[in-house]
Amino acid sequence: MLEVLANRTYRHLFMAQVIALAGTGLLTVALGLLAYDLAGADAGVVLGTALAIKMVAYVGVAPVVGAFANQLPRRAFLVAMDLVRAAIALLLPFITEVWQIYVLIFLLQSASAAFTPTFQATIPDVLPDEKEYTRALSLSRLAYDLESLLSPALAAALLTVISFHWLFGGTVVGFLCSAALVLSVRLPQPAASERKGGVYDKTTQGLRIYLKTPRLRGLLALNLSVAAAGAMVIVNTVVIVRGVLGLPENDVALALGCFGGGSMVAALLLPKVLDRLEDRAVMLPAATLLGVVLLAFAAATWTGSINWVALLVTWVFLGIGYSAVQTPTGRLLRRSAQAEDRPALFAAQFALSHACWLLTYPLAGWLGRVVGIPMTLAVLGLVTLLGFILAARIWPTDDPEELVHAHPELPPDHPHLRQHHGRGHAHAFTIDDLHRRWPAKGAQGHEASTVSGRT
Repeated sequence: MLEVLANRTYRHLFMAQVIALAGTGLLTVALGLLAYDLAGADAGVVLGTALAIKMVAYVGVAPVVGAFANQLPRRAFLVAMDLVRAAIALLLPFITEVWQIYVLIFLLQSASAAFTPTFQATIPDVLPDEKEYTRALSLSRLAYDLESLLSPALAAALLTVISFHWLFGGTVVGFLCSAALVLSVRLPQPAASERKGGVYDKTTQGLRIYLKTPRLRGLLALNLSVAAAGAMVIVNTVVIVRGVLGLPENDVALALGCFGGGSMVAALLLPKVLDRLEDRAVMLPAATLLGVVLLAFAAATWTGSINWVALLVTWVFLGIGYSAVQTPTGRLLRRSAQAEDRPALFAAQFALSHACWLLTYPLAGWLGRVVGIPMTLAVLGLVTLLGFILAARIWPTDDPEELVHAHPELPPDHPHLRQHHGRGHAHAFTIDDLHRRWPAKGAQGHEASTVSGRT
């Protein structure tokens, strides 16, 4: 897997990601302590509101920025967003009112919503080979998992010698280092899209490509599965460990570490698995695993007390399924759009996936408080399986790279027809200006042309 780091450009981008994630991890710890410093017993309400604001920023800002990201120099744009995030983080230690947290978090996460999809859309251009890109996706998943494990430990060590306000300084340093590493390499700049249309057309382009592509509609259903299972872990681990089992705080970290460890195991194994299996053959069984594990744990806890060891084992398997669904996502997005449309499509995935989290976070929290943990596990397990069922129905089993279609609406001398030798032809198919709809299954000739699209 590490051989992909021989590519200097990717190596610098990966280092930028790791350092920025470490800074973000310190921010998470410092923000919780700041909320407690300002709000005391209401700190949970403050953090919950900040989390909701984060998701709203992700859902609302990402598609708008994605529509115009390709019109700007990619490297300069990424560096600018890192500098904006660093400047906002620099202001956080000086906050004296709760409302100021909400304003700065919205601005910070808006910059992240601009940075992250553009960064993700850059990697396929840096690593055009699919095997290399697959390994990069696994490394990225490992980076997220390591951050969730190591950042709290780093924060705890730092807090023994400094006050929590200085943790924000680590966040600033992380974003500045990320900016420097991005600035140190030349990034490929796809040709700007020549698509006509106003702000609405450009803003919704990524969403329209996404929702007109069958495999991506299936991915949206899998996003719901991942969000349901992930919300159970993120929201209710502390409730189970501290409230139900009465265990100490460090056991919360141990349980979350089991989830992260399972995710890391899957990320390490996936490159070789994906070399042999199609994405659908990996992602759908993984979503099934998430739902079955949640329901099995619900059944085991329904009539008896929750077993600590069973919880740890369950969280490991949830981490495996979570990573196995999440990691191949970039491969689906890359093959589903032209290079100039990838920033918009990655932004659409960013927004839609976080919209699922915006639904499941409060659902997991409300159910856990009102109906108890066993029922919450059962409901979220059913939501997870619902996502799997929808994905299995929407995402065709036969999903070839090239599709046969025709263009009776184009003049005979149109460049597209000359390039592909006539009206009826096959090529790698994605939704774009010439292919506005997906071909009906088995359609040929004139019928296919009336619903043309592109894989």
